[in-house]
Amino acid sequence: MVHVESKGYVRTIKLEREEKHNAMTPQMSHDLYDIAKELNADKDCRVVVLTGGKKAFCSGSDIKELVQYETPWDFRVREKDYPDAIRIIRKPVIAMINGYCLGGGLEMAISADIRYASKTAKLGTPEVNWGWIGGGGASQLLPRMIGPGKAAEMLLSGRHYTAEEAYRMGLVDALAETPDELEAMTYALAEEIGSKAPLATQVIKKAVRVSMNTGLDVGLEYENELVYLTFSTEDKLEGEAAFREKRKPEFKGR
Repeated sequence: MVHVESKGYVRTIKLEREEKHNAMTPQMSHDLYDIAKELNADKDCRVVVLTGGKKAFCSGSDIKELVQYETPWDFRVREKDYPDAIRIIRKPVIAMINGYCLGGGLEMAISADIRYASKTAKLGTPEVNWGWIGGGGASQLLPRMIGPGKAAEMLLSGRHYTAEEAYRMGLVDALAETPDELEAMTYALAEEIGSKAPLATQVIKKAVRVSMNTGLDVGLEYENELVYLTFSTEDKLEGEAAFREKRKPEFKGR
């Protein structure tokens, strides 16, 4: 129910449980973790697209599957959760969102680096409606992305937001009229990122993540160390040579 498609430097993770709006099961979480590790080891993978297809992104956890956790503690010590799987991917990740993107589905999307959506998308954190709070990062990531007030509104109301509302609040980075337009727009960006030096793009991803978790002075020092790291690569020398010779660089990821 989770599989990977490959095209050039782009890998697409696709959730395929359409009849349940791609609601996640524990087995799907395990599969997603395995895929994340495989993508990290795949030297030909430079960028990842995460999608549920044209009808739904992901409606969160399948509540019927939660009965397998006999006690709250069993759930607390669960080994793997699907938003965590997205966060361990070292390559840039673009979430391509159509239809429902709710609960843990939203937490997967905000664990990606970039979010593109079509106007069919509905985004929200409905867990409060059923008496609990999501455990995949929404309460920590949303305030950093859209501000504490809007995050609190979203988490406390439990309501669905339209794609246009999500775009205005900065939760979605680009908006397409239709799923087909979204697909074209997303893969255009994926191919653009895939053409860049892969070590540099992974370092940029890391730098942006660190900026969300540390003070400015520490972040600037960290950035300087990352510059040093990229300056020591063969790709940096290739980029300089391509600039001098007025040609397109051929990056090798070394």
